[in-house]
Amino acid sequence: MLRKPCCLSALLLSSFLLHSQPLLPKPLKLAVAGMTHGHVDRILERPDKGDIRIVGIYEPRQEVVDRYAKEYAFRRDLVFSDLEQMLDSVKPEAVTAFGSTYDHLKVVQACAPLGIHVMVEKPLAVSLEHALRIEALAKKHSIHVLTNYETTWYPSSAAVYELVLEQRVTGPIRKIVVHDGHSGPNEIHVNEEFLEWLTDPIRNGGGALMDFGCYGANLVTWLMQGAEPLTVTTITQTIKPEIYKSVEDEATIVLRYPQAQAIIQASWNWPFNRKDIEIYGRIGYVHALDGRRLRVRKEKESEERVQVLDDARAPVRDPFAYLASVVRGEVKQISTNELSSLGNNLVVMKILEAAKRSARSGQTVELTGH
Repeated sequence: MLRKPCCLSALLLSSFLLHSQPLLPKPLKLAVAGMTHGHVDRILERPDKGDIRIVGIYEPRQEVVDRYAKEYAFRRDLVFSDLEQMLDSVKPEAVTAFGSTYDHLKVVQACAPLGIHVMVEKPLAVSLEHALRIEALAKKHSIHVLTNYETTWYPSSAAVYELVLEQRVTGPIRKIVVHDGHSGPNEIHVNEEFLEWLTDPIRNGGGALMDFGCYGANLVTWLMQGAEPLTVTTITQTIKPEIYKSVEDEATIVLRYPQAQAIIQASWNWPFNRKDIEIYGRIGYVHALDGRRLRVRKEKESEERVQVLDDARAPVRDPFAYLASVVRGEVKQISTNELSSLGNNLVVMKILEAAKRSARSGQTVELTGH
């Protein structure tokens, strides 16, 4: 007779514990717009963490769909050849764009009136004109438009913020040097459809200058607290015209600030892949060699220190998890200078636009507003 109350108590306790657990949010309904960007693998191969659910894929090129469907075994009923039809059918909360840079505006034009948030692969747009139209749509329809860079999620980026922006090592910034690129998209054997638009001056807006100059412009703008440079001076070359007939494969961009300079070296001619940044200040320097390694030295120190970072140094390591947090309101406010933010990336587009003008004219370009 005594067992029933015990069982009842256990049942009540179990029920209480079950209902007292915080309810996990439903996965973000995410759609993919385009599959011709080689980085689409990052969303297709992403392990299921329960935070997002792919509800639709837009891609009009059947051979591209067939190849990825074979590799990743996604359901074919998720795929649409018409963007507006996909949005209407699956009603996503957010869209991540993996088509050409030229198509970013088209994606925002389709999503914004429906209140659908958008994340694009870097850079924000193919031109400043497109970027300003994206900004106007985002403001009018109150949506987030984020730009994804690989370097945003590096533990070294978070560490640089602490060491440089808090002036614990460098003091006031005097010079920034950024190196980004690889041996060339043809040389590293990107997919045919990716190479096709990466080397198209219309759909990519240029070559190496757009493809890798944006990384440096993004990081420099962040480190300079969102300030625009006073002037932009750029030299471009096509060192391999037999491969890159229509776009530059080499670009050096020099930005002048009131008390600092930044040099952005974007190249499809490096002997190896690289994404590194050097920050020199009045009292020291920090060199992020890659996503994890830092070289640091302060004045009066006889030698530099090398730090190897772990993932814990980066608050978020995943752009899709970040997108879900933003849409869910878990990220309460996005700073206008945050690496993914619209504000930062509008400055990036001003720099890239001025860089292209400078390269064409052979003259230094002054940015308006100064």
